[in-house]
Amino acid sequence: MRLLNKFLMLVLLAIIAMAGWVIYFAKQPVNLPTASYDLVLKHGSSLRGIAQQMVREGILAEPWTFIFLIRAQGLAGDIKAGNYELRAGMTNYDLFLMITDGITSQRSIVFIEGWTFAQVREALNRHEDVRHLSMPMTNEEILRQIGATENVAEGLFFPDSYFFDSGMSDLDILKRAYETMQRKLAKAWEGRAPGLPYRTPYEALIMASIVEKETGLASERPMIASVFLNRLRIGMRLQTDPTVIYGLGETFDGNLRKRDLLQDNEYNTYTRSGLPPTPIAMPGMAAIEAALHPAQSKALYFVGKGDGSHAFSSSLHEHNRAVTRYQLRRN
Repeated sequence: MRLLNKFLMLVLLAIIAMAGWVIYFAKQPVNLPTASYDLVLKHGSSLRGIAQQMVREGILAEPWTFIFLIRAQGLAGDIKAGNYELRAGMTNYDLFLMITDGITSQRSIVFIEGWTFAQVREALNRHEDVRHLSMPMTNEEILRQIGATENVAEGLFFPDSYFFDSGMSDLDILKRAYETMQRKLAKAWEGRAPGLPYRTPYEALIMASIVEKETGLASERPMIASVFLNRLRIGMRLQTDPTVIYGLGETFDGNLRKRDLLQDNEYNTYTRSGLPPTPIAMPGMAAIEAALHPAQSKALYFVGKGDGSHAFSSSLHEHNRAVTRYQLRRN
């Protein structure tokens, strides 16, 4: 009995010593290589692997106390992957709370108005904090993976800044951008101006992409949209260079020639009437609003003035005079 009591006493003392050491450890400041340090925990890492990683990076002196601290709280399965910004003065317990609560420093990626889907994919592929799942996929496979119902990816993703935790997949980011575009387009479509010659929201999206690519000054978007809608209403071809350039694809060398305007394809709005079959880029919200709320005008033509703005005309005669004034004389 006396031996048992001694043994129990030793066990109790060991527990008290361990508890004291854990409390002491928890209150100690984190050892950081710099005043601010970026800790990256990858998806699929085990508790032991994470503790050993922090030892390698000089944050912990040894892994076992940290492992015990987390296991004692029953939170071994609650550690969340991501980027964590560690700052001087925080304690080991602060670090414990941060990685189990998932208080990450988020990363971001920006999709720019007027980008093609090829440019979106390139930006995702270059981003070091994105988990790249879509690289071997075709555009059609990507659309199926994110639950899109369309067959062509162009123009379906809303241009914006998207914030995410390190290690989020490119498919998850694309799904967010797709759903954002669907939501914003549907809302804008509900409030559209009456009498527009669109049969579906998708046709409005196509027009918005043309407006996006044609507009230099933001204030002119409604007038640019008005010109193209006026042309649609009277059966006049849109005759817009950006659609031709899109149709040329990788063969376009930066110089649009007369032969390009005569080369027929489904995106050549000089040789074919109506809208092209798909958007030609990602339109922003301002371009979508312009396509659904165009200016009230009779304009059928516009020509660049050389300063980013345009001169608008309602007749060919007036347009030719503007071309002479702003283009031929300047050349």
